[in-house]
Parts: sequence; C-alpha cells; structure tokens
Amino acid sequence: MGSLLFGGRGRLTSAAHRQKAIELISEANAAGAALVPACCEIGISLRTLKRWRKAFGGDGDGVDRRKGSDRLVGHRLSEEERQRILLTCNQPEYASLPPGQIVPALADQGLFIGSESSFYRVLHQAGQCHRRGRARLPQEPRSVPRLRADRPNQ
Repeated sequence: MGSLLFGGRGRLTSAAHRQKAIELISEANAAGAALVPACCEIGISLRTLKRWRKAFGGDGDGVDRRKGSDRLVGHRLSEEERQRILLTCNQPEYASLPPGQIVPALADQGLFIGSESSFYRVLHQAGQCHRRGRARLPQEPRSVPRLRADRPNQ
C-alpha cells in the first residue's frame, strides 16, 4: 500500500481514507504487528494515528478541521491601496527612507495611506523590502585572530 494511498507527508487525507487506515492498522495490530511498523508501512506516524483515532472517537466524523478559516477580512488592503503605497515609497523624496520615517512624514502632511506594518508588508510582497537609504550594507564580521601558546611566557 505505502504512503500513496493515504496521502503521504504534507498531504490532506480524506476521512474515508483515514478510517480505512485506522481499520488496517487495527487489523495488523490484532494479528500481532507493532503499531509503529504498521504506521510506517502506510506512511504515517504514530502521532498521526492517535490524532485520527481521536477525531473518529465518540460522535466524531473524522473530518479534519485544521484547514484554516474562509472568513473575509473587512479591513484588508485593496489593490488600489497597495499600489498607492508602492507608488509613494518609490517617489524620489521617499525612496531612501524606511517606512518608519515615511508614515510620520505623510502624517505631517495630513495623509494616511496605511500603517507602518502595512507599508512593510506591501514592500515585502513586492520584493522591495531591503535597505532603503545611504547607510552601508552590513559587513561580514572580521575573523578573530587565533593565538596559541606553545611554551610559558609566550
């Protein structure tokens, strides 16, 4: 069977496949096989088997509810707002400033485009989150000279 039937690492497995895996491992265990080798044969860990058994225990339907939520965030930036942030950051007067200085400068002018963290997030997603100024790039640390004493008073 192997891990192909049950999804393998990092793949979601349907509830029916999980139920079948639990049954097969239980049969193998009843026939004398140890749990860990039986789980390895299918391609899951013992911890995964325990989690699946818990999901099916009681009145559980075995549905994996760890897929994240589908909720809509009302305050998410629109594409126009993202473009406005990028255009603002790429203007010549702000091109050499970090968002921590751009946002207050805009606030002094009475403008609010987004928060400092929103600026960083948008710049990072656009691949522009790097040093924005005339400051030197970080240098590699210099190697420490290794001294060795072979005899006294050296």
